[in-house]
Amino acid sequence: MIGGDKVDKDHIRLEAYGTIDELNSWIGLLRDREIPDGSIVELLEIQDRLFTIGSHLAATASSKMTLPDVYEKDIKYLEKAIDKMEEVLKPMTHFILPGGHPTVSECHIARCVCRRAERNTTTMIKQDMVRNPFIGPYLNRLSDYLFVLSRFLSHNFKALEQPWTPKTS
Repeated sequence: MIGGDKVDKDHIRLEAYGTIDELNSWIGLLRDREIPDGSIVELLEIQDRLFTIGSHLAATASSKMTLPDVYEKDIKYLEKAIDKMEEVLKPMTHFILPGGHPTVSECHIARCVCRRAERNTTTMIKQDMVRNPFIGPYLNRLSDYLFVLSRFLSHNFKALEQPWTPKTS
């Protein structure tokens, strides 16, 4: 931990930055797949931001280390990437079941891990353990980005987006 404080292995701080590390690894796996070069560039940028976020989540109040920061422009970067991908996608008319192609499925797993990271980080924010105001919103938009990326990859792979049709009886 940055700052040298000792905490239990199940402490929310360890859970939060450990989940960020897990997310970063899933994104690395996505980056290793045959996906568009533009998506690879975006994922490299996201991995950089996740290392920054992990360092903030690992830093305790006693830490004197100067850390790189997360900015509003990082959130805007995700939003622009989402908008660009949505230009080629049909509007959603139903919920979509994860799957259709192995890379798409991995993208959905990354999205789920991102949502867990967001929940853990929200707990830390509520406990006044996170100083940067853009980390929570960044993770929220990142999960949206990963969902749109899964749809974009489905489109590129010509994979079926399986609609969820709930059973009524």
